[in-house]
Amino acid sequence: VFAVNGFLRVATALDIGLSTKCVVIPKEMGMCHQIGYSEMRLPNLMGHTSMAEVVLKSNTWQHLVHTDCHPHVRTFLCSLFAPICLDTFIHPCRSMCVAIRDSCAPVLLCHGHPWPASLDCDRFPGDEDMCLAPLTKEYKYLQKVLPKPTCQTCPAVEEFFTHKRVLEVFCDSNFAVKVKLSKKRTAFEDQEYNIECQVEFITQGSLLPYETQSMIQQWLLINEKCIERMTPTHRPTVYLLVGNIEEGIILVKQVYRWQRKDSQLTLATQKWRYHKCL
Repeated sequence: VFAVNGFLRVATALDIGLSTKCVVIPKEMGMCHQIGYSEMRLPNLMGHTSMAEVVLKSNTWQHLVHTDCHPHVRTFLCSLFAPICLDTFIHPCRSMCVAIRDSCAPVLLCHGHPWPASLDCDRFPGDEDMCLAPLTKEYKYLQKVLPKPTCQTCPAVEEFFTHKRVLEVFCDSNFAVKVKLSKKRTAFEDQEYNIECQVEFITQGSLLPYETQSMIQQWLLINEKCIERMTPTHRPTVYLLVGNIEEGIILVKQVYRWQRKDSQLTLATQKWRYHKCL
């Protein structure tokens, strides 16, 4: 659940130095490690007064950070949950909030949660004030634009097929990725997963295997209901995800269960190298 409550609207009302203290960011707060500083202000900008509350509430956002729905989602959330220990609170800028909301709200919605009122972007300062701003447009221009995973209905898992039928599907597809999934046991009640990806093929332009692996991992994290269906137990399960990239969006259209005793997928992936599509 990505519920976030009690956003502290008037941070300037806090008397820095008297009302707040500097504390080390705890190890349980993994999302805010390696962000360039190690101490935070408490109470924070979400109005949390105890470290136990900070850890509990911030961990509900860990999953969203893993989806990489926006390059600055971690910075944005940590500036609120674990604000840097300076003489004054540095808020994220409104433009940063808007950019992150526009990228990440669809992911929350895919999980059944609207963008929380506590993160209403109108509450943050404009860019002319002192605040955390997103990186410049020049930096964006230098970045390679990768296809985006999207929220979609989970394809039914196919367990019975022939290698010839799989090859026909390959001919109409841009990628095939072998995925090994297993549930992680966590201290918190939320579900986390181990996801290992191995690219079988990509036919889409200049995409590299590690980029495709990363995009499929994101697709699985965004479409968490799909992962839930594919990991009924804590035992690792292997699948082949096959799909297309259409107008910059990743769509998974077939999911095959890769069972050890079944050689049809192995045969299909081996024959694919020499296969000529009709």
